Amino acid sequence: MPSPEPTVTESGDRGDDDTLDLELPPELLATAPGTGAVPAEGSRSVSAPASGPVTAPGELIGAVDRWPPVAGPFGTFQLVPVRLERDLPLLGAWMNDPDVAAYWGLAGDPDVTARHLRAQLEGDGRSVPCLGVLDGTPMSYWELYRADLDPLARHFPTRPHDIGIHLLIGPAEYRGRGLGAALLRAVAELVLGRRPACRRVLAEPDVRNAVSVAAFLRAGFRLAAEVDLPDKRAALVVRERPGHLAP
Repeated sequence: MPSPEPTVTESGDRGDDDTLDLELPPELLATAPGTGAVPAEGSRSVSAPASGPVTAPGELIGAVDRWPPVAGPFGTFQLVPVRLERDLPLLGAWMNDPDVAAYWGLAGDPDVTARHLRAQLEGDGRSVPCLGVLDGTPMSYWELYRADLDPLARHFPTRPHDIGIHLLIGPAEYRGRGLGAALLRAVAELVLGRRPACRRVLAEPDVRNAVSVAAFLRAGFRLAAEVDLPDKRAALVVRERPGHLAP
């Protein structure tokens, strides 16, 4: 893989209004006690009761903290849900790497990254930020999100329980080695293995980031479409569950 490999998926400036502003499906609202009114599509967030999120953390994605480590030729890899007080200094430093900032748009003081993380950590669980830990060392940042509840669904025909991935590789020494493709394959297989209702894993890297798009294709994703999103033109890549391939 050619260097650099900074953002094997990138999101542009995701801000606080991405992944968090579509309505929850009625079946989830019916089972969420004490939920407030759900705003119309296009508003910035889902109303939640004063006591906490609309749904229990992990309900929409799964209990990522209990997902097992994955062993492979790259080493032993595990997704570890972000804890703001522990992980903000590291993530803030990564976001200020110029190669990362070019696509994530979160450079600046730590509050910029903190706001991005809090929008997920204090939300309803439809997006879960994680550190990727390889052989005991944090080396990547991941976001697993419900693509069918994301603004992406306005631009591409998502299906119920589709899971989306955003990824950046932090330390420069982990880039340019083909590691991004290997980890993307491992995480996609992990998602499909732990989420039986999920039939597809999606991502939407910027079409300008040829390294990112190539990594997804090497990881078993296929290019499904190019779509114009509010902040970029994206290559929509899809990895289907075996047995559920598109015609």
